[in-house]
Amino acid sequence: QVQLVESGGGLVQAGGSLRLSCAASGSAFSIDLMGWYRQVPGKQRELVATITNDGKTSFADSVQGRFTISMDKPKNTVYLHMNSLKPEDTADYYCVVNSRRTPLSDIILTSWGQGTQVTVSS
Repeated sequence: QVQLVESGGGLVQAGGSLRLSCAASGSAFSIDLMGWYRQVPGKQRELVATITNDGKTSFADSVQGRFTISMDKPKNTVYLHMNSLKPEDTADYYCVVNSRRTPLSDIILTSWGQGTQVTVSS
């Protein structure tokens, strides 16, 4: 099983920046993809950004050009760099990891972090 520990949320003014971190740990595993979702109370959780083990990234249209995502493979850590933050970015942000027990395993395990709150004031 993979455990995820998130950090970096907080309160920031509009136009500011924050960096979220998510470190994965556990028994032997091979990461396919790491990413971030966000959720506002009463709304569905939405995908923010993902990065694959070979470095391919994808972003929601709403954050394209403002957010970047990176992965530190030796540390099994993913970072979400959020710039030019807007009040509508306010949400709980959740880390997600798709992993396998071995690189050749057909079984993909999806693990979620506990969430970290981001509040952007206007």
